[in-house]
Amino acid sequence: MKQAIIFPGQGSQSIGMGREIAASFPEARAVFEEVDDTLSQKLSTLMFEGPLEELTLTENAQPALMAVSMALVRVLEKGNIPIHTFSYAAGHSLGEYSALCATNAFTLSDTATLLRARGLAMKDAVPNGKGGMMAILGGDLETIEKLCEEASQFGICTIANDNCPGQIVISGEIVALEQIPALAEKHGVRKCISLNVSGPFHSILMEPAALIMKKYLEETPTRDPIVPILPNVTAVPETRHDFLRNMLVRQITGQVRWRETLLKLQDLGVKRLVEVGSGTVLTGLVKRTCPEMEVFSIHTPQELDAFVNKISV
Repeated sequence: MKQAIIFPGQGSQSIGMGREIAASFPEARAVFEEVDDTLSQKLSTLMFEGPLEELTLTENAQPALMAVSMALVRVLEKGNIPIHTFSYAAGHSLGEYSALCATNAFTLSDTATLLRARGLAMKDAVPNGKGGMMAILGGDLETIEKLCEEASQFGICTIANDNCPGQIVISGEIVALEQIPALAEKHGVRKCISLNVSGPFHSILMEPAALIMKKYLEETPTRDPIVPILPNVTAVPETRHDFLRNMLVRQITGQVRWRETLLKLQDLGVKRLVEVGSGTVLTGLVKRTCPEMEVFSIHTPQELDAFVNKISV
């Protein structure tokens, strides 16, 4: 059966993530130790014990989520499920870095360094209180595009994440986002939820962060991934490392086309998706976008065993 591996993004973090894996597998512990050493920080202790407020800081959450995903990848490899058994790889926002690391385009230490830089750059790109994000539930893409267009009369407002049917996240200046609830009601959209994030991610307001990451990425050695990656901004499989590096720069200000990514994987004949990392956010998005597709979420030793047993049958 053709399968793809997918990696979660920010918002999937939780206290205790990776702790059971680290306690059970030396390969996982080695990943956490290398990330700790690279960042000169006991990030693993923060992941395992908290506090949540510190873990949720963008500059901590991004490398932490990648570390959990990579620890699980290393355990899968030890269990005779190497990355090349997957036909494609993709990740949601920062998860794209996890996908590139898992497929050997980046080293683990370089990925941790890049994500620490990315988190800091994104946090500092826009002054506190100027920008934000909002989840729109119940409207289609065309309707939300109209909402953003109308709100743009007051300030920058754009679609940030097209996650799944009925769930789209917008990003922009607070003065524009404040207009959305009234506009949404007029267009019959069910619900708008302001998100607790530190900035207007995946919007043009992140251009300062994109310029910083362009420099970091140009200085980081890259290789062609051993499995095709579907970048967020194109949702089309690619293996050229220089192209994928440029997509990471564009991703900072560009839209995460996750719904399109899942549909593209389905069109490519993928029958099974495996979410590797903290939480089950992507698993839920798969079920709402491609309900006929088999999906696994792997975070704990028990989930690992269940997956290994399933594909060994």
